[in-house]
Amino acid sequence: MNRLRELRKERGLKIYELSNELNLVGADAVGKYERGEREPNIHRLIALADYFNVSIDYLVGRSDVR
Repeated sequence: MNRLRELRKERGLKIYELSNELNLVGADAVGKYERGEREPNIHRLIALADYFNVSIDYLVGRSDVR
């Protein structure tokens, strides 16, 4: 999920800071999402999309419209 990395960096957040902000998963899981080694479940996708104020389609690369 390259978009997750891009969005996180736009906000100037480290991986552990994002995981603390969301309080859903650990930093290791967020890193794995960014590297494509693991996929978040629907509840975490919703939380990430809401946090960054983007659509889930944008977050997963299905749309270029935030």
